[in-house]
Amino acid sequence: MEHTKRYRPNVAAVIVSSKYPFECELFIASRNDIEDAWQFPQGGIDEGESPKEALYRELKEEIGTDEVEILAEFPEWLDYDFPGTVAKKMYPFDGQTQKYFLVRLKDDETINLDTEEPEFLEYKFVKFKVALNHITYFKRPVYKKVLNYFRKEGYI
Repeated sequence: MEHTKRYRPNVAAVIVSSKYPFECELFIASRNDIEDAWQFPQGGIDEGESPKEALYRELKEEIGTDEVEILAEFPEWLDYDFPGTVAKKMYPFDGQTQKYFLVRLKDDETINLDTEEPEFLEYKFVKFKVALNHITYFKRPVYKKVLNYFRKEGYI
């Protein structure tokens, strides 16, 4: 019997700092529930919610602000599987199918990780060339595809 994988609909934000386009620094944050797991903000899409609505809601919930400008959208949905340690927590899903957005943090906006239900311990802005070095291993292939696309299109 063949098992059909179940993917959770999700959005993710590649955030460039307000210094963009003069400097290209990408926001990454360290999860509070997985040791040394750095990633972009992301989250599930609620029933009846569009990907853009979910993007703004998730940013507000995770980094304390939704004051961003959407610069670009990755043209397709990308899937990844959860590793065993994460899969138990995310049951009944085997992974996520994600829509990625490139967004710019608006001038004078601040990030606040002390939200109602904090998901991150700390954050930093890193240069494009080293961003993947910080990202948790199971997300790197998707992140690489997304970052290379935005770079090829001239955004970063």
